[in-house]
Amino acid sequence: MKLTSVWLICRDNTPVADRLSYHCAEQLRSLGVVCHTARSGLNYNPFPQLLATGLPDLVVVLGGDGTVLSAARHLAFYGVPLLTFNVGGHLGFLTHAPSLLHQGDGMEENCVWQRIRDDRYAIARPMLLEAAVDYGDGQLDYGPPEDLHLALNDFYLRSGLDDRSPTCRLELAVDGEVVDQYQGDGLIVSTPTGSTGYTLASGGPIVHPGIDAIVVSPICPMSLSSRAVVLPPGARLAIWPLGERSRVVKLWKDGAYAATLHSQQKCILQRARRHAQMLVLEQQPSYFKTLRGKLHWAGSLTQAHSPQP
Repeated sequence: MKLTSVWLICRDNTPVADRLSYHCAEQLRSLGVVCHTARSGLNYNPFPQLLATGLPDLVVVLGGDGTVLSAARHLAFYGVPLLTFNVGGHLGFLTHAPSLLHQGDGMEENCVWQRIRDDRYAIARPMLLEAAVDYGDGQLDYGPPEDLHLALNDFYLRSGLDDRSPTCRLELAVDGEVVDQYQGDGLIVSTPTGSTGYTLASGGPIVHPGIDAIVVSPICPMSLSSRAVVLPPGARLAIWPLGERSRVVKLWKDGAYAATLHSQQKCILQRARRHAQMLVLEQQPSYFKTLRGKLHWAGSLTQAHSPQP
């Protein structure tokens, strides 16, 4: 990969991310690369300002999964690859270990930047979801141009009222056919990438990233028959709130607020036309190794005593 311009996106209020971004910038500038550094967080959206400077060859994200999700959501439309490192995050399913940044001094063969220049990496292209809101006039609102309703992990709908019971009643249709009504805390619509996030916490399935699929999972449903459903990637979903108009629900994209829906308004969700682009530096990446490490599965404890397949 040609490296002439790189953005360094740091998790806000994380000193170790600031230090690593300074370290990366020094190495990259010694190689003649133009660097732009910015913070990303709940109160910082650096992407509109950065995009005004032109597109980079690579975006390096130093933060947790939330910082990565924000970058993927804002940059997927432009096809810019992301290289992500877990700095200050919790599980970090989407990131590399930051120790990789300390290998070599910028000129050595095993340095991250030299590996990228030599094309010694792979690119994963996980699917994204897109949402549009029909506010009752038949027009679809895909969100503001600078922050379209895209999600790498998931969309979810929950009650939008703070002073009443957090439950809501939602109806789901798939490809025009009504599937079910869900009463409970809400509904999650996730990608395979997002199946290890909120979906997993709600009791939904883990979906291998090699499969394109859409997972619908109820959040604390009041009916034992309400179960998670795995749908084909080409499915078109419509979800709308039921009940009196005062019982609004809010739509969230990768944990960020997207829209508020009233009765007679609906949300349309489907696979996005573009994928995220994530650089993978591991020579033999293993999804199950990642699951064992992140979720503390016991497989590695019994590996020595297990017969070889």
